[in-house]
Amino acid sequence: MQDAFGKDADWWRGAVIYQIYPRSFQDSNGDGIGDLAGIADRLPHIAAVGADAIWISPFFTSPMKDFGYDVSDYCNVDPMFGTLADFDRVVNTAHGLGLKVMIDLVLSHTADTHPWFAQSRQNRSNDKSEWYVWADPKPDGTPPNNWLSVFGGSAWAWDARREQYYLHNFLTSQPDLNLHHAPVQDALLDVARFWLERGVNGFRLDTINFYFADKYLRDNPSLPPELRNDSIAPSVNPYNHQLHLFSKNQPENLEFLRKFRAVLDPYAAAAVGEVGDAQRGLEIMAEYTSGGDKVQMCYPFEMLQPARLTADLAATTFDRLAKAAPDAWPCWSYSNHDTVRHITRWGLSDAAAKTYALMLMCLRGSVCLYQGEELGLPEADIAYADLQDPYGIQFWPEFKGRDGCRTPMIWATDNALCGFSTARKAWLPVTAPHRALSVAAQTGQGASMLEHYRASLGFRRQHATLRDGEMTQWHSDGQCFSFLRRGDETLFCAFNLSDTDTTVTLPAGTWTALAETLHGAAVTDGVARLSGWGFVIAKRS
Repeated sequence: MQDAFGKDADWWRGAVIYQIYPRSFQDSNGDGIGDLAGIADRLPHIAAVGADAIWISPFFTSPMKDFGYDVSDYCNVDPMFGTLADFDRVVNTAHGLGLKVMIDLVLSHTADTHPWFAQSRQNRSNDKSEWYVWADPKPDGTPPNNWLSVFGGSAWAWDARREQYYLHNFLTSQPDLNLHHAPVQDALLDVARFWLERGVNGFRLDTINFYFADKYLRDNPSLPPELRNDSIAPSVNPYNHQLHLFSKNQPENLEFLRKFRAVLDPYAAAAVGEVGDAQRGLEIMAEYTSGGDKVQMCYPFEMLQPARLTADLAATTFDRLAKAAPDAWPCWSYSNHDTVRHITRWGLSDAAAKTYALMLMCLRGSVCLYQGEELGLPEADIAYADLQDPYGIQFWPEFKGRDGCRTPMIWATDNALCGFSTARKAWLPVTAPHRALSVAAQTGQGASMLEHYRASLGFRRQHATLRDGEMTQWHSDGQCFSFLRRGDETLFCAFNLSDTDTTVTLPAGTWTALAETLHGAAVTDGVARLSGWGFVIAKRS
């Protein structure tokens, strides 16, 4: 579909989006911290992997207490990362390589150093007094309700100036904006317009289901132990003890997302939302992406949770998604900057990791890859003395935080920081298990993880049906997940998600095996014999 300006408005459908964590991608000035100029220099790597777009985690002006997810100026670049001119170079370089550019917008909260909050907290009558979620204490002085912060403890912090509490779903230095107040919505939509005018093609929307809190501030109900899920917060965090019925996931969000979509459409831009909910993630994703008038994509946490994605879990996930909203468009990912890298989280061998990678390329939906995933990087083991993440420091040692997935990208093997920086020390250390997995060491090596990712993304590009065709007849036999993709061709895909050999019988018809170069199984008389972690992709004649 082309929009009124001749742009491809559906570029996002089935796109592979490569996430860049800017602190750790490439340092161009030798200070040990990645930056925008470094990103521009390394974009050819992403294009060579075969991605369609990049998503850059926050680079806005920030006190960096949550590493950029605490914004103090939405329309400027933090000097740590460079300048607006550097950002323009990233956009121009990406577009020259055929890559779309998405940036991370954090709209649910700001830093407490943001001028909006500095004014709002002065008194109860100024022009921005209603821009954040303020509430009076209970008669005994305690917080207005029982809501908890994702980072531990109460979600309310006392402010002596106003003699009120303010809501913070994350750090106390990240006050929540009050989107019930129309001027706040208008200001945030203007932020989106600012970046669209600079050439971005879309946004990743952080904590998209946290934008609104219940206007009556009702208590959240407790959650029985058997229903608790540590996909959003570690098991040691009391956040898991509540069903977050009122502190997020409010119905008013749907209308705001319609307004946001109206801003996107003239630019043929797209948005992918992060749905952080342990109980209803898929259903919320369906609500936010269905109907063609809200955001185009969301990713839930079904494939980001600690438990390995088995064939049964994959089938159940697609069952739930089909029931919630058949036209919803997911964006699947195994790893990101907030989770233990899936190689470690799921305990994957090299063969298993390759099978999961190819399966991801064959599922209906778009895809997010996290930097270093294409190298097969495991989670880095970070010593307590080197920790930077306040979340990890809070819950150490039972939960070590997010630093282990945020260490520098591994470009080379012949210097101290593996090509990431010329500094003597990076903001997070490069760990020994990563050194042998560099881009340089894997490039051109046919059996390497990097070349497997390149081939898998190339296979997806060769078959448009894998990008935007329908997905039907998914099935699990306990160890093998299989499904059909239908579009301008019909493809049968089956993946053995175990190390035990198995046999798969294809649906009736004449089938020709594909993906031989990826070591896919042959089809003989309608049957494919899959070794442990084997797969078959076949085309119906």
